[in-house]
Amino acid sequence: MSRTVVSVEAVEKIVPTAAGSLVILDGIDLEIKQGETVAIVGASGSGKTTLLGILAGLDEASAGRVMLVDEEISSLDEEARAKVRGLHVGFVFQSFQLLGSLTALENVMLPVELRGDTLAESQATQLLAKVGLADRVDHYPRQLSGGEQQRVAIARAFASAPTVLFADEPTGNLDTQTGELICDLLFDLNREFGTTLIMVTHDSRLAERCARTIAIAAGKIQA
Repeated sequence: MSRTVVSVEAVEKIVPTAAGSLVILDGIDLEIKQGETVAIVGASGSGKTTLLGILAGLDEASAGRVMLVDEEISSLDEEARAKVRGLHVGFVFQSFQLLGSLTALENVMLPVELRGDTLAESQATQLLAKVGLADRVDHYPRQLSGGEQQRVAIARAFASAPTVLFADEPTGNLDTQTGELICDLLFDLNREFGTTLIMVTHDSRLAERCARTIAIAAGKIQA
């Protein structure tokens, strides 16, 4: 039986506004097993990106319990949550989030170096080769296309061998053909590494490739 790597119980996210309290998430219960591929879908403003942030420990719930790889991150401060993320989590963002002053190789090496791994350069080089960028290791983000930058971001996400990979609209800034290539790459590496993949996407084709889809509307999971 696969272990549970992400779970939330009665999670709420409420923010104050000039017009009163705004309920973004309302009583979310969710459990995700090791190795699952899960798409979180919903209209803009439904709360799906907020939910992803809370699952990953990037955001705090207003109420409820959040477990990430055996750690109750809802009871931790930001420094402690960052340590959990560093040990167990990888990220792929719509906007790539590469450091412009670092080469492709250095961007991929960064999370491995932060963990103190002396084989960071070797691991990063191998991953860049896996994503088809063996001849781009010394290029800076500004010298790469959008699709190439996202491939670097995917290599970086897998560099630390994460238990869970969170992806927020990973094809959102790419044309259809490039987006398809990125999808293939993401799922190929996910299978190879046995990583749990949790993504927010508007792309129905991407969602359909996941084993499970969770639909959010008005801050609630739809049956």
